[in-house]
Amino acid sequence: MDSLFGVYQCSADAKGRVMLPVAFKKQLAKELTEGFVIKRSIFSKSLELFPMSTWNETSKTVNKLNKFNKKNVEFIRLFNYGVMEVALDANGRYLISKDLMTFAKITKDIVMAAAGDRIEIWDKKSYEKFINSGTTDFEKLAEDVMGGITPDNN
Repeated sequence: MDSLFGVYQCSADAKGRVMLPVAFKKQLAKELTEGFVIKRSIFSKSLELFPMSTWNETSKTVNKLNKFNKKNVEFIRLFNYGVMEVALDANGRYLISKDLMTFAKITKDIVMAAAGDRIEIWDKKSYEKFINSGTTDFEKLAEDVMGGITPDNN
């Protein structure tokens, strides 16, 4: 799978069902039948939707951790807390569980934002607050993170 792209607004219904945006369906055409995994984000009050193949690769990395190291075991436990397999229904919707909705403070309006090989799912107000907060100097962040990368050493 190539890197996903796009930011889309959608809504959750009263049961927590959310329509996967058409643009993401097109980008994930090969992965739609395999299903997805949804989990809490590590660094924000948002969720992450992984195509199953991406989740399997991520799990392989996590499963390489030494289980006789207490910090590793705690990380694995917290990393996997609330992880759920989801599939699209006949209408192209997936279900977000109540506990995950509560964690991400999602009520109705959602932003789904591509984040490389996964999709971040945010409450719309939380996403806008993060994007507009100015707490991160994006110019400095871009330089620090990407400044040393050249096409030959990626």
